[in-house]
Amino acid sequence: MKQSIEAFFASIKGKRIALIGMGRSHMPLIPLFTKYGAEVIACDKRDEAALGEIAERARADGAALSLGEHYLDGLDADIALRTPGMRFYCDELNALRDRGVQISSEMEIFFDICPCKIFAVTGSDGKTTTTTVIAEMLKEQGYTVHIGGNIGKPLLPEIETIAPTDVCVVELSSFQLISMRQSPDVAVVTNLAPNHLDVHKDMQEYIEAKRNIILYQNKDNKAVLNFDNEITRMFDTSCEGEVVYFSRQRKLHRGAYLDGNTIEYAEDGKIFDVLDIREIRIPGMHNVENYMTAICAVWGEVSVDVIRKVAREFGGVEHRAEFVRELGGVKYYNDSIASSPTRTAGGTLSLYDFKIILIAGGYDKHLDYTALGDVICDKVKLAILMGATADKIETAIRRSPHYRENAPVIIRVRDMEEAVAAAHENAVSGDIVSMSPASASFDLYKDFDARGKHFKALVNAL
Repeated sequence: MKQSIEAFFASIKGKRIALIGMGRSHMPLIPLFTKYGAEVIACDKRDEAALGEIAERARADGAALSLGEHYLDGLDADIALRTPGMRFYCDELNALRDRGVQISSEMEIFFDICPCKIFAVTGSDGKTTTTTVIAEMLKEQGYTVHIGGNIGKPLLPEIETIAPTDVCVVELSSFQLISMRQSPDVAVVTNLAPNHLDVHKDMQEYIEAKRNIILYQNKDNKAVLNFDNEITRMFDTSCEGEVVYFSRQRKLHRGAYLDGNTIEYAEDGKIFDVLDIREIRIPGMHNVENYMTAICAVWGEVSVDVIRKVAREFGGVEHRAEFVRELGGVKYYNDSIASSPTRTAGGTLSLYDFKIILIAGGYDKHLDYTALGDVICDKVKLAILMGATADKIETAIRRSPHYRENAPVIIRVRDMEEAVAAAHENAVSGDIVSMSPASASFDLYKDFDARGKHFKALVNAL
């Protein structure tokens, strides 16, 4: 049962609210919560010197600070909001629970009090592009759209500006979903494959976290599931409302599917020709899937003409097979978002019918690179490897039955500077160079955004 915005803000008056992690989702909550009479404690493992202006701003906005290595020891709070990347079952949060502290999050509260329809997207790959395409279609149809969650800005600080006639489009990670007890009006699961196993205790915990996006829906809600992905297809047993599938591999009785070059939509015995995939501006069959997903989500809200217009005009999202520049006949692409083997294999390495130069490697999320090794042997002429996963990727390549000596050539480098220099030195006119790491960024960068921006700066400086 949803709570009204007014009731929520009345309920926090006089409460001690701890914001664990002084990042982009929590800092805007400090002035909002203090405005309604809450006592806010901003908590972070970093000390004041490391936080710098962030600590100064938090104090200026009315928060008390709890910082440093023991920042949660003895914390006196009624409610604690965890940062999404914090393990839900870590010792520190368990200790707070044992003391009776209510553990929540910015996104959980937003779902509890949001006054308008929510479209939410999760999955292992394709979340951000699908979320953005849904938002673009709804905007083009004339809706006032608020986009956020795992992309864009946090939505709870904007709650007072959201009207019941608006729509919210939200990307949700497994870290956000693991504690969710509300599901959206329209829930979308793009696909599921092993990911984030460095944080989740096992694959089953990861799947169950994702399942929360549909677990609390009612009969008036809609779930959009990938028929071609065995895990997501089985989510239908947990769905209370309407279930709509999308598929590249077979025709469906209800949902979007590919027939030749045409995306068709089947509903109530009728078949609608929706979109010629050659109209989609962003390349790759994975983006055809993203469009089928988005079509299922907005069907009944958005016209076919609007769907086609967005397909023709939308140029893609930064860090997703993003064209950087052409130099000496060599084209450079930034695919920093590819933080898993399946994302690199199904994304960058599916786009070209000739062998490319690949820059890969990064932080180890304890994923299996065996299948990627096969794809690299088929699709890559030069693999430039770096980071903690370089050994895993090279082993997968050399053990692949598709591998032949120096096919692909493998070069090991220490960092992105060396990787870009090696690509530039070895590329010839007509080559494609793609930085698609198949790994997270945390060994060398704060996040994939910082990694992608650094790559683009290095390429543009060549």
